[in-house]
Amino acid sequence: MSHASYELKAEARERVGKGSSRELRRNGLIPAVIYGDKQAPLAIALSTNEVTKRIHAGGFMTTVATIEVDGQKIQVLPKDYQLDPVRDFTMHVDFLRVSGDTEVSVEVPVHFVNEDKSAVKLGGVLNIVRHEVELYCPASDIPEFLTVDLAGAKVGDSLHISAVKLPKGVRPVIADRDFTIATIVAPAGGVEEATEEAPASE
Repeated sequence: MSHASYELKAEARERVGKGSSRELRRNGLIPAVIYGDKQAPLAIALSTNEVTKRIHAGGFMTTVATIEVDGQKIQVLPKDYQLDPVRDFTMHVDFLRVSGDTEVSVEVPVHFVNEDKSAVKLGGVLNIVRHEVELYCPASDIPEFLTVDLAGAKVGDSLHISAVKLPKGVRPVIADRDFTIATIVAPAGGVEEATEEAPASE
């Protein structure tokens, strides 16, 4: 399942705009916005250190958090964040208000298991078409990742979304086709040629 929920303390922002955002960042804070649930957007400021720590811990975009603003606790799901392209620190975060029965769309990473029980062990190459799959999920029950079982897969096989066991209440955003997640292809030049050519390349 998804990562454990966590809580962040925030302060409401009176002023918005580039000037106030720069001032916040100088004081170790990140400007952020909470929107959705048919309510007016709420501009807030969060601790840069706390948010950066959460982003680097993994699962940031698939974990529901609680943000406390002026004594009010709001359940949210991060929807987007911007990093400074040069210095790699967090510039801004967008949060979506959620409740237990809110359905959200999230990109969930794909994990592959049993490579050693597939053609990959014999030299086949796993060609990953989708490292993440966009899913509709209940906000309270977002899967941490999807598992694709490669056991028995041969060279030339394609692994589709229909082969993945999805948790209850979870469905792919792309609903009109059984899309491919990965294929197993023969190595360039075949296994024998690759073995014979190896000494020549030294």
